[in-house]
Amino acid sequence: MRHIKLALFGILAFMSVLWIAAEPGVFQRNGFFAVRAVAAQYTGVLAIAVMSVAMLLALRPRWPERWMGGLDKMYRLHKWLGITALVVAVIHWLWAQGPKWAVGWGLLERPVRGPRPPIANPVEAFFSSLRGTAEGIGEWAFYAAVALIALALIRVFPYRWFYKTHRLLAVAYLVLVFHTVVLLNFADWMTPLGAVMALLLAGGTFAAGVVLARRVGAARQVKGRIAEMNYFPGVKVLETIIDVPAGWPGHRAGQFAFALSDASEGAHPYTIASGWHPDHPRITFITKELGDHTSRLKERLKVGQEVRVEGPYGCFTFDDDCRHQIWIGGGIGITPFIARMKHMALRGEAPDWPEGQTADLFHATSDVDEGALAKLGYDARSANVRLHLLVSPRDGRLTGARIREAVPNWREASIWFCGPAGFGAVLRRDFAAAGFPVEQRFHQELFDMR
Repeated sequence: MRHIKLALFGILAFMSVLWIAAEPGVFQRNGFFAVRAVAAQYTGVLAIAVMSVAMLLALRPRWPERWMGGLDKMYRLHKWLGITALVVAVIHWLWAQGPKWAVGWGLLERPVRGPRPPIANPVEAFFSSLRGTAEGIGEWAFYAAVALIALALIRVFPYRWFYKTHRLLAVAYLVLVFHTVVLLNFADWMTPLGAVMALLLAGGTFAAGVVLARRVGAARQVKGRIAEMNYFPGVKVLETIIDVPAGWPGHRAGQFAFALSDASEGAHPYTIASGWHPDHPRITFITKELGDHTSRLKERLKVGQEVRVEGPYGCFTFDDDCRHQIWIGGGIGITPFIARMKHMALRGEAPDWPEGQTADLFHATSDVDEGALAKLGYDARSANVRLHLLVSPRDGRLTGARIREAVPNWREASIWFCGPAGFGAVLRRDFAAAGFPVEQRFHQELFDMR
């Protein structure tokens, strides 16, 4: 989360400094309409800047993933950039429209303007001739962007419709690029602000084209075929094993991938629940019935069906030098730990983790399926991992105190959590209050792509 905040506030601060440098007399403006002009420029610059970065992150680029801590963190930044763009764009719109309403209501008096001198620069004159068009279509693009961002934030809006409508933001963004190019103060294009804006707009335009062409992640996609399916009714979980005979680069335990079985539904992200062995190129996904799509998978998927898999993504890969690790899997959040245990069992004679490193796995669940629990127990024994199973109706809630009681050396351990975000936040605060260095050694996957 720290890197998400640093990136968000860093972008806003950086663009603010560039804008002030480009407009050194901004704090000497007198009169409401003079202030309105600079406020509209400033908010417009911030809004399109954060939208541009959000568009670039929509491409799921590799290069910032390690610094951000995984694609899940990048998507959280993408979401907060979208929210920031929404808020700042509304403020920009109010600065543009509010004074017009005030003049119409008789609350403000429009300043008297003399004749404007002719513009000598032909490029500036051309841009000036487009101002009316840019303002008009920019306003409608703003309305569309607000509606589409709001739909993306409404969780009850079905994913399949979110998948289809969210792409339309790329169209609104392209219109707002035109709006920005025409209406940014022409002199600012010759400053560092103009250079950065040009790079952001060019990058965002490229990203929008890739999104509209449906080519996001295309270089990381392979074709697979479903080899086996197992359903565990007690926990409403489907295990799907997919053969990926060619092209898959391999994955690390804890990573995830996007799987596409129905083009109308779009690709969904799933944590990989298997280790990787190149001689047996298979990927296992474990999906719990949590919504319309996942509830229909056991009827829609068939053995032998072709599936497109994209990835791998994520940095929840258990990398540290601690002598002990504490794993906490809430509900379907057990998946990355299953993959890790399978990997450890495969590499038992040639471990690729620090010598002597041990692990305690806590699995909290409200549902019980004896077959699924038996497989989990077998995986834990094969990996020499100490399993703590808590069925909530029988054993009560898993708390930080219970974990610390069960693991005496918890202060020297690292904690890896995957599960409901609220549960993770409670545990993080609990361990922080107990003096545990959560910023350095509490790892949490933010597995939420909306």
